[in-house]
Amino acid sequence: MQKIAIIGGGNLGASIALGLINSGFLQPENLVLTRRNIALLQPFQEKGVTVTHDNQYAVQDAEWVVFAVKPFQIKEVIAQLGPALKAGQHKIISVITGVWIKDLQEMLSPDFTIFRAMPNTAIAVNESMTCICNVNASEAEQDFVANLFNQVGKTVVIEEKLMDAATVLGACGTAYALRFIRANIQGGIEIGFSAKVASLIAAQTVKGAAELLLINNTHPEEEIDKVTTPKGCTIVGLNEMEHRGFSSSLIRGINSSYKKITNDM
Repeated sequence: MQKIAIIGGGNLGASIALGLINSGFLQPENLVLTRRNIALLQPFQEKGVTVTHDNQYAVQDAEWVVFAVKPFQIKEVIAQLGPALKAGQHKIISVITGVWIKDLQEMLSPDFTIFRAMPNTAIAVNESMTCICNVNASEAEQDFVANLFNQVGKTVVIEEKLMDAATVLGACGTAYALRFIRANIQGGIEIGFSAKVASLIAAQTVKGAAELLLINNTHPEEEIDKVTTPKGCTIVGLNEMEHRGFSSSLIRGINSSYKKITNDM
């Protein structure tokens, strides 16, 4: 079994660790998790995970090193690790927003196998959409990383030039979906439901709609057609939303977020 060191036991690093353990993908003794305040990692230590504040110690026996620190910390972390990281021994996975593979190669060396992965916040409940790209990776290594992130949701391999777009669609997209659900709840309250009941109905309905697409591999319009009858209430509601600019507003929002993230780089 390959050993993994996760450098950075914050929300994202801890979520990855928990997903790998709970799924059975990795035995706790094959995982090392680091954080400056290791007292916060006590629940992992109780599961059998090695926890430490020493990054050099964490990577010494690891085959895979996951960087899950904040973007401004990565240079310091890699400088601290120094010769403890070796291209022939360690393979790198970065889940750091805005840090490109070329940036990591400049900090490490061009010889390393490096993966860049972009999960979203649903990783906390094992429902992330994770986009992955790599350099110098074998097919077996690509399969391993895809399988790793499949333990905490679903994965897709993309070109790195699409990572900014993936951030908007997959990460910002979580907020867009939640804003839609919030509006649904508000509408539900207006037509008679309590906030609690409206929230349950709205959230489960959206979850069910997404599962229809994922399981049936269908286009949204195909599923929409199944619930829109001639002169029915569904088509009246859909048409009113479109008249008010529903789809247009969402598309414009996605494009605005994309322009923001690319202009700030």
